[in-house]
Amino acid sequence: MLTDCKLPTANCKLYTMSCKSCSTGGCGTRGLTEKTSGCQNNGACGTGGCNKMNVFDWLSDMDVPVMKRFDVVEVKFKGGRKEYFRNINQLDLHTGDYVVCEMASGYHIGSVSLQGDLVRLQMVKKKVANDENLKSIYRVATPRDLEKHEQSIARDLTTMYRARELVKDMKLNMKLSDVEFQSDNTKATFYYSADERVDFRELIKVLAGEFKARIEMRQISLRQEAGRLGGIGACGRELCCSTWLTDFKNITTSAARYQNLSLNPTKLSGQCGRLKCCLNYELETYIDALKDIPHVDAPLQTQKGKAHLQKTDIFKKIMWFGYENDSTTWHPISLENVNRILSLNAKGQKPVSLEVLEIEELVSLLPAPGINSDLAKMDKKFSSRDRDQQQSGNRNRNKKKKGGGGGNPSANAANPNKTNNPPKGGGEKK
Repeated sequence: MLTDCKLPTANCKLYTMSCKSCSTGGCGTRGLTEKTSGCQNNGACGTGGCNKMNVFDWLSDMDVPVMKRFDVVEVKFKGGRKEYFRNINQLDLHTGDYVVCEMASGYHIGSVSLQGDLVRLQMVKKKVANDENLKSIYRVATPRDLEKHEQSIARDLTTMYRARELVKDMKLNMKLSDVEFQSDNTKATFYYSADERVDFRELIKVLAGEFKARIEMRQISLRQEAGRLGGIGACGRELCCSTWLTDFKNITTSAARYQNLSLNPTKLSGQCGRLKCCLNYELETYIDALKDIPHVDAPLQTQKGKAHLQKTDIFKKIMWFGYENDSTTWHPISLENVNRILSLNAKGQKPVSLEVLEIEELVSLLPAPGINSDLAKMDKKFSSRDRDQQQSGNRNRNKKKKGGGGGNPSANAANPNKTNNPPKGGGEKK
């Protein structure tokens, strides 16, 4: 975002709330027409949709003299790609400022993503040497630089479509996923993925002749491709590889087996076509919990028949077994009883059945006699309330009897001829 723009106000609006790194016109990006692209949220997207690999500088509020600051700055380019440049001119930079950076041939414009001592830690983490090989930052981008940068971004999409047509015509077994032009339009980097080695020397000649730029072909993995393109995962959130995940570890189907997940490729695979990276997030927790689970290789032997293991609840410590002749009915057995049955089978003995063990477990869960449980307290409370209501009802009836034998005095006064004598013929028959 520009704060010291010398252009008229209408021109300054061109660069307000623009990420300048989104090839598809992502959330909050404004072009030369001043029309906001994407979801019309004007750059205030809470999820950082077009700002991949965002970082939080928690040391930004610390006042450090300019001369003592770490002179290397982390700069972010299109697709979340980050590189490190030396601030040789001691420029007063802020996170989000667009700077003109030195490249091997020409220059490129990126946004400042991190400064200070946190950059030193990131360089150690990514094993980047702090030596004379680091490129430098020329200056803060001017409105003219940003306008030229937008023009180079506008070429990315059309160039990719044309390059895909050339790849199809040459029958090359490769997939072009993204194109990035340098801000000076002197170099174009093509990102592709392929299962095998591809001879694209002829393709480079055709591309260089058609787009009048230096061509670089960079092969990326399928996970890196998904990270550059972005998307929404099955969980409803943005892809981990496009928001924060940078280290792609090896993932095997054993991670799904440890977590009792169905080995369904469509459910275990992500948008990249490989196993989901999130399968490794809770794997260590499951492995630690599995240490207490007994290993059942053979069916349990009971007098009723053989019981096969159907399901295991790792965290509740319960194992479900079913008989061979009745596979639809599963019996939950605790780990203690499973170990007891295994020890009995090892000695050649068999328990009666799994149902007996279930009853024993239910009896053991009942409250011990003499202990007031919550249910007993509620019974006592309501029984005392019923007793009080009964006593109050008896007192009311006694008061009515004392007032007139239970009759209605007003009713008798209104009918003086009415008596309480029984009707004739109502006596005993002799």
